[in-house]
Amino acid sequence: MASRTMVYLDPEQMKALKDRARAERVSVAELIRRSVSQSLQGQVEAPAPTPDVYARLVGIGSSGQAGVADEHDARLASALTRDHLR
Repeated sequence: MASRTMVYLDPEQMKALKDRARAERVSVAELIRRSVSQSLQGQVEAPAPTPDVYARLVGIGSSGQAGVADEHDARLASALTRDHLR
């Protein structure tokens, strides 16, 4: 069973949490739960990609390289991973 707690945040922190929650399409509570879990596990997940990452993918199929249509899933995953980990 989940436990309730109260946390006081600065207005800037709350705005940043709300903005990120909206961008990731999750609740503020979910972001806080993830942060607590990461902190307790000592593991840090890669940050979510910024919208410009997706914009750079437009036209990826017009690279002139052979096999793009056949390997589109692998190439898309590679591009997302490469740009996401920058």
